[in-house]
Amino acid sequence: MKNKALFFLFSILFFLKTNAQCAMCRAVLESEETQSAAEGINNGIKYLMAVPYILIGGIIFFIYRKYGTLKK
Repeated sequence: MKNKALFFLFSILFFLKTNAQCAMCRAVLESEETQSAAEGINNGIKYLMAVPYILIGGIIFFIYRKYGTLKK
């Protein structure tokens, strides 16, 4: 238990700022003047982030609908 608390303390207090981008993507996005590629990559990230939430929301909806109709 003491090790878990110590690990949690270190993970909260001592973190490193990381860049979650490959070097080539970052170089291309920083060098472009029109920023159209950056907007495209940001939109792609939004779509990739939204899909799991939509799937989980659909599953929860169908489970609620199935069990909600059985109780009535």
